[in-house]
Amino acid sequence: MIKQFSLRLFALGLVVTAWGCGGGGTASNGQLVGTTHRTNTTIPTPTGMTWVPSGVMHMGASDQDIRNANDVKNRTVQMIGFFMDATEITNSEYRQFVDWVRDSTAHSILGDYKDLDDGSQVIDWKKKLKWGSDDVQDAMAAYYVPSAESIWGKKEFDNAKLKYHYESFDYDKMARESVPGQSQTRSSYLLKYDVGAYPDTTVWMKMFSYSYNEPITHQYFWYPSFNNYPVVGVNWYQANAFCHWRTKFWRGYKDSKKQYLEGNFHLPTEEQWEWAARGGRTQSPYPWGGPYIVNKKGCYLANFKPGRGNYSADGGLYTVRADAYWPNDYGLYNMSGNVAEWTWSPFEAATYNNVADMSPAIRSKAKEADPTWWKRKVTKGGSWKDVASFLQVSNRDYEFADTAKAFIGFRTIVQYISPALTNKRPMRKK
Repeated sequence: MIKQFSLRLFALGLVVTAWGCGGGGTASNGQLVGTTHRTNTTIPTPTGMTWVPSGVMHMGASDQDIRNANDVKNRTVQMIGFFMDATEITNSEYRQFVDWVRDSTAHSILGDYKDLDDGSQVIDWKKKLKWGSDDVQDAMAAYYVPSAESIWGKKEFDNAKLKYHYESFDYDKMARESVPGQSQTRSSYLLKYDVGAYPDTTVWMKMFSYSYNEPITHQYFWYPSFNNYPVVGVNWYQANAFCHWRTKFWRGYKDSKKQYLEGNFHLPTEEQWEWAARGGRTQSPYPWGGPYIVNKKGCYLANFKPGRGNYSADGGLYTVRADAYWPNDYGLYNMSGNVAEWTWSPFEAATYNNVADMSPAIRSKAKEADPTWWKRKVTKGGSWKDVASFLQVSNRDYEFADTAKAFIGFRTIVQYISPALTNKRPMRKK
């Protein structure tokens, strides 16, 4: 008994001695040197994105307010730099999201998981899905249209049934209700979503009742010729789900390389979109400057509705490739025209002048039972079906968050605060 007690005292003495001598496993010589064993902080440029620097923006109308809405008043704000997609999200890129949701659904139903060291489970993507096998066909039976209901006499996969489930925290509420010295119960701030992944391909017919648009309805999202065209038929909720998936996908890679996740992909705020669209041109009406929408050779500089409706005069009858025309000075294509773009911001005309002058943003938390007009979201940039005045970077329009259109797409941003503070463009990792 005395021997065991002596051993315990000896072990305790070792612990105290290690703590008293500095510990931590670092050669600090007793000095305050900070932690040194941290994850890799390499900041690569995300594929397909371009850097939008920090700076001062004179936001608001740069020309006549044709609608006379008086909702784009001028003010000066400080913007924080970020990366933005050089083009709108394309059909090919969005299909990667849809395919991931389809495959992850199948893996989940089949129970294809692997255990992690912390006791949690994740999908084992190394297991291959054999879609023609009886096991997969039986497990995914609910996601197929029976052959009896198909005009072709064979069953087809019903992409419209695919749902993307994700969760996030209400950080704004968490920050405002936090009490120093008290830990917060995360579950009370947890938000859960189930969003349909597949775009509404019927928007080409819904919007044009007396127009024969069946061919583009069937072909636009899937036909390879449209791979690099902007995805449409995606509502605001679906755009946000895509952003969460892209962050999840990126995080998985970063974790495998033991690197930091610098930030989350998300829709730009109205102010961030306008700052990026201007391309550093102060108070210019269009991304290319202005005041005209044609160059000195008479060539149109964007895809919109010229004149009284000569849609093809600018080179595109409907949409055009996401990288068509010349980019602005930040390397961003089609910030005006082609498709209008969802922003993160709610459409609140009365609050346009009531935002902070540092990285301004308006938030709203409309619930399902709230009036429909509370769920309006700002769209920017104008589209292939709009007249030239809608292409002005200061122009504001809106659409309801649960509504998809044939003329609305989106692009994402991700914000790295470290390079934004010094305003030094991050180097592209080779």
